[in-house]
Amino acid sequence: MDNNFDSILTQLGTGKWNLFYYFALSYWYACVSYHTLGGAFLAPDVGHTCHVPESAIIPKVSLPSDLGAIHAGSPNASYSNSNAEDGDESSCTYLIQNITTGNITEEQCTSWDFDNTTFVSTVTSEFELVCDWKFLRATYQSIYMFGILVGAGLNGYMADKYGRKRMITIGATCYSFIAVISAWLPNISTIIVARFLLGTMHPTSLQTGYILGMEVTQPNMRSAIGMLQFLSWAIGTLLWGGWAYLIREWRWLQTAVSLPCFLFLPTLLIMDESPRWLIVIGRHKEALKVLQKAARWNKAELPEERMLLNMMKEIHEQMRSESTQEAETSMKMKLKRWLYEATILFRTPKLRIITLAMYVDYFVVAMVYFGLNLSGGSFTFDPFLFMVISGIVEIPSNTVTIPIVSYFGRKKPLIISYFITGVSMLTQAVIPEEHVWLVITMVMIGKLGISTVFQILFLYASELFPTEVRTRGMGTAMMSSRAGAMVSPFLMSFIGAVYPWTTPVVFGLASIIAGIAALPLHETLDDSLPDTILHLEGFDNPALDTEDTPDKQEIR
Repeated sequence: MDNNFDSILTQLGTGKWNLFYYFALSYWYACVSYHTLGGAFLAPDVGHTCHVPESAIIPKVSLPSDLGAIHAGSPNASYSNSNAEDGDESSCTYLIQNITTGNITEEQCTSWDFDNTTFVSTVTSEFELVCDWKFLRATYQSIYMFGILVGAGLNGYMADKYGRKRMITIGATCYSFIAVISAWLPNISTIIVARFLLGTMHPTSLQTGYILGMEVTQPNMRSAIGMLQFLSWAIGTLLWGGWAYLIREWRWLQTAVSLPCFLFLPTLLIMDESPRWLIVIGRHKEALKVLQKAARWNKAELPEERMLLNMMKEIHEQMRSESTQEAETSMKMKLKRWLYEATILFRTPKLRIITLAMYVDYFVVAMVYFGLNLSGGSFTFDPFLFMVISGIVEIPSNTVTIPIVSYFGRKKPLIISYFITGVSMLTQAVIPEEHVWLVITMVMIGKLGISTVFQILFLYASELFPTEVRTRGMGTAMMSSRAGAMVSPFLMSFIGAVYPWTTPVVFGLASIIAGIAALPLHETLDDSLPDTILHLEGFDNPALDTEDTPDKQEIR
């Protein structure tokens, strides 16, 4: 099927029809980037102090474990706070003296004064997400990633069943409305629910869009288009810093970056369904119309209509035959097959190494990438400039990486990029805070390295996994990356806030470990893609014997 249809795409070439998909989807990727990185400006860490009552003891101190020590000591004594948070020892508790008994007790703070120098209003300050509620600030960011995790699992099935364009339309429309509405919700509970729903629509629109874009691109252009597709993500990151600098109130800021999402929706009226998908499900006349439209836009010639319809019929008959065989399989065989499929990525030596290495690498790349994007306030006093520079740094990783992987391969650039990230982050951890520009320089070198990893890793994984398990391998690896993205906000909010040096150290060590994990992998440059596990393993692996597989002939 692929060879026949790919020859048609090659004959169509790359013209107005393909470029329309590229630019329309690229615009959408830029819109989605604002909300994916929303925590940086919508719910940042904001300086705050406890708003204490007039009867509180001044200076504010916290009691040691022995309350009598303070009562017996000097009233002007200062004591260390064992529960210090966010660098402010008095931000969560205060002392008050009972007028009747004279005893001093520690009370929990219930109201705070926030520093509005940088931001006029944020989710953090409006809903007072500090002290005991600080976990909700990290949740605000990680719940979006959890939504992506859930949405990715559902999206693959839905896109295969109902079509790429339909799912993009549903995803983009829902995303646009939820993004605007959630900017004006009255409480943090509903906002977090809205963030989760936004996350579920993320893969429904973005990842399905990527698949659609690849399915209408001629084979020899897929690597370049696949990498350049996310150039707009870097531009969106850059613009996110500019938007946030101009609009300092979080509700108006979110509204301003959400409204442009609606400009993408009219393009869906012009965009066609994937002709490859239409052929597979038997809608041949619709597929023919799409191909004829593509030929007109690209000013290309197609084979005569009868030949195209015959090719489509052969493809559909092949798929229907495979579906019928699957339906006739006994329940016992289906259960055995399911158990086999659930563990197939770990059943053979080479595939097991690839799977484990990809899980580690995907987890780390997402943790470090999103961690750096969300941590501008930790490395500099100007988070807006940090985000702009961060976007600028990503642009070379989307352009220069293409000739690098074409000449040097995938493995070496991947490992070197991981090591560059690791070394730069570990170096940053020991640089004195007063050398701000040196700190930012090392962080941006790390950002360049991890952005390059992101570009290479997706291509490398698609070539490492055999066709037989490629979707499962990459799908579960992407789930690992979302787990890493979910961990990152909590790491920075709870550990990094107390010990600032831990964030770059964790990111640096994790990057080096991920680079080491890629060492056992083989290079895929100029190699033919493995179609089966037997092909990957060299056709002589005993782990694929009849006793272990439900259907050896099917794997062969």
